[in-house]
Amino acid sequence: MIDYESRMNDEIVRLKPSGIRRFFDIAAEMDNVISLSIGEPDFSTPWHVRQTGIQSLEKGRTWYSPNRGFMELREEISKWFARRYHVEYDPKSEVLVTVGGSEALDLCIRSLVNPGDEVLIPEPSFVCYVPLTEMARGVPVIIETKAEDQFRLTAEALEEKITPKTKLLILPFPNNPTGAVMRREHLEAVARVVEKHDLLVLSDEIYSVLTYGETGHVSFAEIDGMRERTIVVNGFSKAFAMTGWRLGYALGPKELIRQMTKLHQYAIMSAPTTAQYAAVEAMKNGEEDIEYMRGQYDMRRRLIVDGLNSMGLDCFEPEGAFYVFPSIKKTGLTSEDFCERLIYAKQVAVVPGVAFGNCGEGFVRVAYSNSIKNISEALKRIKDFLQEI
Repeated sequence: MIDYESRMNDEIVRLKPSGIRRFFDIAAEMDNVISLSIGEPDFSTPWHVRQTGIQSLEKGRTWYSPNRGFMELREEISKWFARRYHVEYDPKSEVLVTVGGSEALDLCIRSLVNPGDEVLIPEPSFVCYVPLTEMARGVPVIIETKAEDQFRLTAEALEEKITPKTKLLILPFPNNPTGAVMRREHLEAVARVVEKHDLLVLSDEIYSVLTYGETGHVSFAEIDGMRERTIVVNGFSKAFAMTGWRLGYALGPKELIRQMTKLHQYAIMSAPTTAQYAAVEAMKNGEEDIEYMRGQYDMRRRLIVDGLNSMGLDCFEPEGAFYVFPSIKKTGLTSEDFCERLIYAKQVAVVPGVAFGNCGEGFVRVAYSNSIKNISEALKRIKDFLQEI
């Protein structure tokens, strides 16, 4: 019998499966489960966007696109970003269309990181940053963010982790799983440290349009002197409810985008054609869709924060994305035990905080990308669970 594991890439064998998917998979095999585990909009892609995709198929537009994406889409991305965040990018050389934001993250890290380079990663954060760094043979250096700082990255915490080997800082804000947001003054403080130590920055802004309150999202590329140091990653999944279309993009200096494009050419070649036509329509005419969905998420956000706090699960009010990150330390359970017991006892799926880094222990991620009805019922079930334990 063939020993397949001995023939595998050692780096891949050592990777742990995503902690997010485990409870999603359990929920998929159970009845009457309310899943607050996966960060996916419960809205359908807006009809006018879907219709554009359908029409492109009806017209037979099923060919490959240029490696960097159709020029029309790159132009619309550039215009959209300039309108919202006041930073201009040349669609010919500084915009790359990718298969989801996830591919853009991978391309950026692999293009920049040499073996032994240190990559600074604030945690809790999305599960892919550490594995992608390790697969590039870089060294992940974790910066623990804290509830008392509303899970923001502070300049002081950043400064403490920098060494002569540090090359790249990943800025994952608005944050998954905490919902934390970096406002302009926080980004400016980080920028001073970045400039002092001559770092590059990967700014994952996939939740940029889902920022709540009077002050909107500020892109790190907006901060003085940071455009030339920053690769911005964004996409269509969260803003336009287009998760299954698998479309993202990267914006940055042409020298960096050129190297990322080479990897993209060999690994992927081009993003899906149908999705690109639909995305052009989203960029041109999707602002009302964004505002409608953001308003709905905002109502759910307030409902779930109030509900969790009222039952004794301390939960700071997140200002972005569609997650809350309540503390479950009072229960005495680990985050894995809490989630496992909750799903089997009450059929509510949430994600252990430890899935997003060791400093996430003692918390769980609860996604409010679900209906008011389901969130209300889930809160009742969680309250009953807490009373029973």
